Amino acid sequence: MTTILKASPRDDLKGSATRQLRKDGYVPAVLYGNKIESQPVAVEGVDLLKTVREVGKNGLFSLDVSGKSKHQVMINDLQIDPLKNEYLHIDFFEVDMSSEIDAAVPVRLTGDAPGEKEGGIVSHLMYEINVKCLPSDIPEEISVDISGLTIGDSIQVADIRSTVPVEVTSDDEETIVTVQPPAAEVEPEGTEAEAKEPEVIGETEQKETEE
Repeated sequence: MTTILKASPRDDLKGSATRQLRKDGYVPAVLYGNKIESQPVAVEGVDLLKTVREVGKNGLFSLDVSGKSKHQVMINDLQIDPLKNEYLHIDFFEVDMSSEIDAAVPVRLTGDAPGEKEGGIVSHLMYEINVKCLPSDIPEEISVDISGLTIGDSIQVADIRSTVPVEVTSDDEETIVTVQPPAAEVEPEGTEAEAKEPEVIGETEQKETEE
């Protein structure tokens, strides 16, 4: 069953109207696509949250604009207030189900790296991998197994390319995850200089005595 999110047209685009919209529990948005004109809309914040949780970041769903038109869309951009953790603005992109599109797919690490048990530090460097495929084929996530990594090992895009069912457009050389060695103990600064200092002073005193 296709997920449906209801939207309403947005006529007043002034800043004051947009702020009031957010106060009323709505999220300002824009609907656009290659075959339609850009249209400002608004959706209820609670319904939007439910939709995002249900379909995921790259999921497809139907945007129903006032019951007059329905558009098969995906979220192209989502702005969030980092302090209030609230949605500020969202871009809905109408997709052509018969044409390939570019998408960023989240990376999820699975398993436990033996190197971590040896004191190493698992460093997750790449959180999204770029792919190109039909909208209906976009993976919800890409799992990367780290259970074979010891200290100094890493996994690059080239290592997982064959396991992804769609075309990966990220560069092969990009590192997804690595296990770094534990931080080396650093000798406190000044120790060596302090050890030599008495010798220098002694030499100075001896020269003064000889004079």
